[in-house]
Amino acid sequence: MQATFLGTAAANAYPEAFCKCANCQKARVLGGKSLRKRSAMLINDDLLIDLGPDIMAASQIHKVPLTNVHYCLQTHPHADHLDLSHLLSRSPGFGVIGAPQLHFYASAATLGRADQTFKRDLSGYGLFDPQAEKELNLKLHQIEPLQSFVVGSYRVVAFPANHASGFGALLYAIETGEHTIFYGTDTAVLFEEVWQAFHQYRMQFDAVVLDHTYGPDETGSDHLSAHQVIEHVGRMREESIITDETRVFATHIAHEGNPAHPELSEFAAQYGYEIAYDGLVIEV
Repeated sequence: MQATFLGTAAANAYPEAFCKCANCQKARVLGGKSLRKRSAMLINDDLLIDLGPDIMAASQIHKVPLTNVHYCLQTHPHADHLDLSHLLSRSPGFGVIGAPQLHFYASAATLGRADQTFKRDLSGYGLFDPQAEKELNLKLHQIEPLQSFVVGSYRVVAFPANHASGFGALLYAIETGEHTIFYGTDTAVLFEEVWQAFHQYRMQFDAVVLDHTYGPDETGSDHLSAHQVIEHVGRMREESIITDETRVFATHIAHEGNPAHPELSEFAAQYGYEIAYDGLVIEV
């Protein structure tokens, strides 16, 4: 299984275009891995995690076509993770040729909010209306937390995220063959029921991706901080959810407290995890 980080920033990208803080200024000077688009991931070439606002730019910059994307796992409906205009831009009505039908998986709350937003802001019909499937080349799938389901050749388990109460935010474990990756953003400290579900489903991850919105000198709140990531990784090791061979990556990185990539990577290396960057490809 191949995983490509299409974006690794929090809601306002990094550097924040309007910000003169030291972190943003340093990132502008360094460029490269310190420049971050908003978070999304591509699994192999057919499974997208989050239909985010920067996936078009990511596809172009990193030379990663999305022409074979059949499936999308949506974490939640916040604007930095869901840009519904992409449903129009990838549709036959916008001149797109050869795109497969998109199977879109999300919680009931996320689908409900997406339906309302799409109808109000983008079209005269909602995502649940009969014409949406034909016009958008789209199939909706409502999923429940703590349930296992099949997406093409993948087995997926959805977990409730500790984020945006009432929005139905989800985290995902994705398995193909003998390999499993956990995509854990957006979230604050994982609910205890999530830890229990890891054991219920006998999860042992080959790769883990965790929310790292707040930096080493910040406290977590609606998202994880660096030191909370360290605590989560420690518990995962203690409970054999990960092994010494598991690679752990930080994503959803904000400019608040997170220095530019080289310095943040040095910090993370001391604690046994890595800082993802836009365009990074890993083999799981």
